[in-house]
Amino acid sequence: MRPHIRAALERSAELTRNLRLVDAMRLGEDAINQATDEEHPEIRQWLTDHAGDFTGQED
Repeated sequence: MRPHIRAALERSAELTRNLRLVDAMRLGEDAINQATDEEHPEIRQWLTDHAGDFTGQED
């Protein structure tokens, strides 16, 4: 996954933790829409692996 997409997902997680859900969704959706078909599986895995980043809870 390209660095700017990863950075956008990380920022989206931060915004979610700060209850800025609309901004988080907008940023995350834009990043996913910019991703190539080859990046989508990696993004899905990243989201699975980092779900706690969005909730602020650790596994």
